[in-house]
Amino acid sequence: MTRQFTYSGSPAHIVFGNGASSEVGSWVEKLGCKRALVLSTPHQTADGEALATRLGPLAAGTFSGAAMHTPVDVTEAAMNTAKEVSADCVVSLGGGSTTGLGKAIAYRTDLPQIVIPTTYAGSEVTPILGQTENGVKTTVRDAKILPEVVIYDPELTIGLPIAMSVTSGLNAMAHAAEALYAQDRNPVSTLMATEGLRALKAALPVLVKEPRNLEARGDALYGAWLCGTVLGAVGMALHHKICHTLGGSFDLPHAETHAVMLPHTIGFNAVAVPELLRPVADIFGGSPGGGLHGFAASVGAPLTLRELGLKRADLDRAAETATKNPYWNPRSFDRAAIRALLQDAWEGRRPQN
Repeated sequence: MTRQFTYSGSPAHIVFGNGASSEVGSWVEKLGCKRALVLSTPHQTADGEALATRLGPLAAGTFSGAAMHTPVDVTEAAMNTAKEVSADCVVSLGGGSTTGLGKAIAYRTDLPQIVIPTTYAGSEVTPILGQTENGVKTTVRDAKILPEVVIYDPELTIGLPIAMSVTSGLNAMAHAAEALYAQDRNPVSTLMATEGLRALKAALPVLVKEPRNLEARGDALYGAWLCGTVLGAVGMALHHKICHTLGGSFDLPHAETHAVMLPHTIGFNAVAVPELLRPVADIFGGSPGGGLHGFAASVGAPLTLRELGLKRADLDRAAETATKNPYWNPRSFDRAAIRALLQDAWEGRRPQN
């Protein structure tokens, strides 16, 4: 049978390797910029300031207020800082929160971005921005959102706590798993998704036992790049809609929510598209949802929405919100189906499919 598909490659520059972050200054100059605003979360303030020091005269200043789910008011504060220091680009150092802030600034100003990821979020290689305002998280896709340069330096992830390494890795896996059944999937995205899942499945158990294993850190970061790339290349479905609902409306932690929901949403969709999810079953063993649940348990990931702080009384509203303006999904659903799925995730039941 003749294949028919459309594939568009990412124009982002990817720089990967131990010590690669030392090249950030040269990349600022290659972008034709002279005044970089360094972004970080409050937790990584010292790291952001150290990076600004290394940039020397190329650093215009720092902003260390990045927050989970990219609140619009934080973006506005960062844009004020960028204007005050006459920044002509942003350098985002950290995980998904910092990357999201840089993307939100670029979306509004078209300032060039350099991202130096220190987690496995994967959002740094997508033209997608998720932002929260008035308790509602929405997403937007635009070419301006895609960072121009991403520098992956495994040495910067050595200190990433194991709990965060695990949930961040499972967050990345969610991108790849949903890419396997995306409406606009293609042979290249499927290959990258499968390879990304394999890399993270191999790396995370090693990191649980040897957090400073640099080879495993590199494998995990490589997997995160692949998973993030497919997130930017094809559409997402039910899993991401539910996670955006739980994060934006109930302020659940981003990576942990992906980690808990992944076995349940993939198990739900495996009923409709078992052949498309066969790579998940092959990599993790058993059924797609059951295999992912077993793997998550083996690396110490959270397994219930209850332990993330979601109350039983919130489940009805979560199901209602998640089924409003739904994303395309390979299996049809209604509010009752999503309510049952959320109940299973709240209790931590192992998916059968």
